[in-house]
Amino acid sequence: MLKDLVLKSRSYRRFYSNEKISNGILLELVELARLCPSGSNQQPLKFRLVNTPDENEKLFSCLHWAGALPEWGGPEADEKPSACIIILSDLSVAKNKLTDVGIVAQTMMLGAVEKGFGGCMLGAIERPKILQLFNLSPEKYAVELVLALGKPKETVKIVDVKSDGSTKYYRDEHQVHYVPKRALDDIIVK
Repeated sequence: MLKDLVLKSRSYRRFYSNEKISNGILLELVELARLCPSGSNQQPLKFRLVNTPDENEKLFSCLHWAGALPEWGGPEADEKPSACIIILSDLSVAKNKLTDVGIVAQTMMLGAVEKGFGGCMLGAIERPKILQLFNLSPEKYAVELVLALGKPKETVKIVDVKSDGSTKYYRDEHQVHYVPKRALDDIIVK
């Protein structure tokens, strides 16, 4: 059921780094993205697959993990993602692609969950450095997002927004990650 996939598709930031994701699985996720709707059917998005130890380490140096948890420096060495997908815009195809980025990112994340993996969509990334490290032309490509993928090593729970209205995520002393969500009645406009 789709709702079950959505409930399991959380922003995981710690992984079992020894659980590898094959190039074949990454290609299956990009195939899902390829089949998604696209504004004016321009299909401006391209994808750079990253799943070797050397490339993972290069990319990891460009990622910033949890803005709401400033005391947390990101995943430990044995908790890093085992693969990533860099979502790029091909600037020669189209400039208006923001809707496409969200559609394909969510679709790929749901596909990852279906295959027993999880991930995190990262927008706090060093875009120029990524282009440079992966020999991608800034005249040809813009880095939109990085999908960090792996076998989740943490528990993420959805909770109701407290009376103070804060939607800031947090962790408890056992490192359980809590994500406050607004109630259905609070997001319906009458």
